Amino acid sequence: MKILSIECSATPCSVSLAENGKILASAFTNEGLTHSQTLMPMVEDVLKRANTTVKEIEGFAVAAGPGSFTGVRIGISAIKGLSAANKTPCAAVSTLYAMANLQTENSIVCPVMDARCNQVYNALFDIENGQITRLCEDRAILCEDLAKEIEKIVQKHNKSVIIMGDGAKLFFPYVESFGGTKLAEKGKLFQDAEGVAKAAEEMFKKGETVSPNELLPVYLRLPQAERELKLKKKIETKKE
Repeated sequence: MKILSIECSATPCSVSLAENGKILASAFTNEGLTHSQTLMPMVEDVLKRANTTVKEIEGFAVAAGPGSFTGVRIGISAIKGLSAANKTPCAAVSTLYAMANLQTENSIVCPVMDARCNQVYNALFDIENGQITRLCEDRAILCEDLAKEIEKIVQKHNKSVIIMGDGAKLFFPYVESFGGTKLAEKGKLFQDAEGVAKAAEEMFKKGETVSPNELLPVYLRLPQAERELKLKKKIETKKE
């Protein structure tokens, strides 16, 4: 089964084409260019290098969130457009779970994405002999609170805790002094469509897919503009 996967939930942007668990072609950039400029040319390049057409794709996958509101929307819109013509099934993959799929070492994986306001989007995963066990749901959490959790995990588990994601370098100073914590190696530090592809293959096998029309982003909180509007209305109501 050929699956085309997209990951543009944060600054990095990547595309992967996999067949039966094997990556046929992939592309990755982290140059700060807008995803609206880079994504579709990357899709075309990956398909061309794999000598594959969109019609031959049997499944599409995307990192559906959490992440940048703009980035997630661009990824969702791209997959909807690519899959709509043939009504090809789609997999909405958790950005954080996709990151965990990039790691192979027996460890506790701690993906973090910069959510601003001293918060990160995060989930925790236990990897044992290639099997991934989710330890908590995707969430937005204060860096200080997550650091306290990591400290307890380090004391309890005889495993390394791997910090990864676009928020890794921001968060790592909070836990650097704890024995057993480390940054993911360079090639596995950031979000990547290859992780989306691996997670998506599992979802397709389980039938956990949706139609192009049903594909939706997953947000853990409202966009900043909506939060500010909600706060403004709350303040105005109190004044009345």
